[in-house]
Amino acid sequence: MSTVTTPPTGLAGTAAPRRDAEATKAAILRAARRLLARHAHADITLKAVAEQAGVSAPLILKYFGNKDALFARVMSFEADTDALLDAPLEELGRHMVRHLLVSQTEQGADPILRIVFAPLQGEQGDILRANFRTQVSDRLTRRLTGPDAGLRAELAVSALLGLGVMYGIARGTHLRATAIEDITDRYAPLVQAHLTP
Repeated sequence: MSTVTTPPTGLAGTAAPRRDAEATKAAILRAARRLLARHAHADITLKAVAEQAGVSAPLILKYFGNKDALFARVMSFEADTDALLDAPLEELGRHMVRHLLVSQTEQGADPILRIVFAPLQGEQGDILRANFRTQVSDRLTRRLTGPDAGLRAELAVSALLGLGVMYGIARGTHLRATAIEDITDRYAPLVQAHLTP
């Protein structure tokens, strides 16, 4: 005689699966970044961010508190820089190029490209620029040794931004049709040459 087991009942068994909190926060941040790339900060509403992220505006308030707190996160490069610079110096150029391309392709978000839209943002653009300098360029500079470390860091970041613009904004047809590993093989030596000349 076989025994039939039934799944447990209750809210967990009958409710729709809950969205993971971290995934929801990431979706909200991505949506806010997309909007910041297309509109002035003052023109972006929490409702627009919520619609773009597929969540409710009260959920944004729950996770971030208010619009200013949300955009303070969007204008920070700290977490993105952690991932972007997460490799030994001798492999960093390759890692940075690959990370930029994979982020755009798989996550729909470039780790540093939002700096390009600083001119649209008025006073908020000044915050974006200051954050970018201290959290990306200066942080990379501190990892480098030898002469002209600051200049070399800015040149490496410039090369990345150029690739990011062509790949993610201009959507170059040849770039988009080429495998990420092939682009990385060709482009990483250019970035690495500034990091370890």
